Amino acid sequence: MAFVKFNKVGIAGLAAAVPQNTIENLQYTEHFDDVSVKEIVEKTGIKQRRFAPQGMCASDLCFAAADRLLNDMSIDRNTIDLLIFISQTPDYRMPATSVILQHKLGLAKTTAAFDINLGCSAFVYGLSVAFSFMQTGGFRRALLLDGETRSRVYHPKDRKTAFLFGDGGVAAIIEHDEKYGESFFSLNSDGSKESLIKMDAGGYRNPSSPDTLKEKVVDESGNIRTDEHGYMNGADVFNFVLLEIPGNIKSTLSYSGDTAEAVDYFIFHQANSYMNGYLAKKLKLPEIKVPSCIESFGNTSSVSIPLTIATQLREEVQLPKKILLSGFGVGMSWATCVLNSPGFYVSPLIELPG
Repeated sequence: MAFVKFNKVGIAGLAAAVPQNTIENLQYTEHFDDVSVKEIVEKTGIKQRRFAPQGMCASDLCFAAADRLLNDMSIDRNTIDLLIFISQTPDYRMPATSVILQHKLGLAKTTAAFDINLGCSAFVYGLSVAFSFMQTGGFRRALLLDGETRSRVYHPKDRKTAFLFGDGGVAAIIEHDEKYGESFFSLNSDGSKESLIKMDAGGYRNPSSPDTLKEKVVDESGNIRTDEHGYMNGADVFNFVLLEIPGNIKSTLSYSGDTAEAVDYFIFHQANSYMNGYLAKKLKLPEIKVPSCIESFGNTSSVSIPLTIATQLREEVQLPKKILLSGFGVGMSWATCVLNSPGFYVSPLIELPG
């Protein structure tokens, strides 16, 4: 396992934005019967999701979150030396969306900006990258932006994924200051499991063509998608999580010198409520320590961890807290961190109209 420790670097502020457009999963019945829909909702625990309307991208959600956060915290935009944009649904194949956001947000031309293409573990990975830059001492502030429009990645006629995913964007200000305690990260990957969650076509290995855009029946259950829609082997993903994540959390706690009892909150990637409930039970965690937002927003990929903080722990994290974040999924890739936070500001949730 790749472990890394940082000191005197931490999160100063956080903001989240979601589309105002709300999807009621029990009414998402255009392609499925009412009984099937009810069973899926009960199993996943996802009652509502937010879908970005046509023309709204992940960068728009991140911009709204970042602009609000910078204004709320009265931060001079010239003091942002680094902008990192995390997404697997960027604006374009080129240029990098981070550079576009640097301009839109009115940041200085001396701002370093780049994208990270990574899925459900990416917020924790992104924190580790931002913390690394800040640790060098040459940067005053970093702006970490994380956004996804996953509603466009999966086909509405594929019941394995049609009811799971939603859209959102977050912004976090990262600073170097004496008040921040030590933080501990574990970063991991296993590319041999690349096919567990994947989109087969539309990239440069298998470019778009008329055939990749055709709807096809893909299994004996009659699920339909194109080669340019994502798919997921749910059972194998679940087994992967049970095999890797509890041990990784325990190893990270051991590395940080903490016990589970010492941690105030465990924020897991919001994949589905059953999986996270099983993780909490496996780790013997009290329910009050494991906040969840999946019921209202669905699986928003890498956005789900900070979105949970912004919507479920807004008041709590403004006070000193020890929190553990664990993201896991597409890749397969997983990452866990323990943050000793003196407290940070969280803006009210932004709901972006279409």
